[in-house]
Amino acid sequence: MNCIIIEDQPPAQRILKKFIADVGTLTLKEVFSDAISAMEFLKKEKVDLMFLDIHLPKISGIEFLKTLPHPPHVILTTAFPDYALEGYDLNVVDYLLKPFSFQRFLQAISKVPRISQMDEGGKITMENKLKKEIYIKSGHEHIKIRISDIIHIQSDADYTEICTLKRKLLSNEPLRHWMDELEGLPFFRVHRSYIINSEKIERISGNLIYLINQNKVPIGRAYKEDFLKTLL
Repeated sequence: MNCIIIEDQPPAQRILKKFIADVGTLTLKEVFSDAISAMEFLKKEKVDLMFLDIHLPKISGIEFLKTLPHPPHVILTTAFPDYALEGYDLNVVDYLLKPFSFQRFLQAISKVPRISQMDEGGKITMENKLKKEIYIKSGHEHIKIRISDIIHIQSDADYTEICTLKRKLLSNEPLRHWMDELEGLPFFRVHRSYIINSEKIERISGNLIYLINQNKVPIGRAYKEDFLKTLL
């Protein structure tokens, strides 16, 4: 994905540039110290992702974002937590509170939908939004199932179990594979051993998710905050 940085502090610019370079799937097109300069660039260049500081000279990041009729995906960066709610009202991908670690940076990047192609009308389409079915390698067979039929996926020792309303299938692929396969769809990793389809949730109570097949899935401590924040 092509990205830009809008950040007026050189130390923060250096950290973002290093993290972007370390990821490998991002291409940094330009770095700006104020939003006005970036505005001119966005009129001419296609950008998929924007790292936007809130406290900027001339015009704040929030005010700048409100002026864009069709903004790219946005990850806000700031040293102040007060603007988080307003940022999410503007449909930003994530909100990085400075100073942030590389791990936290990766978490933010993982939430950005992957853009793969343009449809006939020139609109951007998301790769996995087009997928209706997947094939699961189980033993010597490749079994086709509808993605919408998946309720949850559980890791168990050397295999994963894909659970639908009608059956359970065993796969040799790890959970990480299924997170990549289902990226951009309503699936969440809520525990080191579980991925759930959020459309199959019946209710959430404490640290348990009750699914429509009467299964209960635990929410891991490391996943709870991001899961609830994104879902609710």
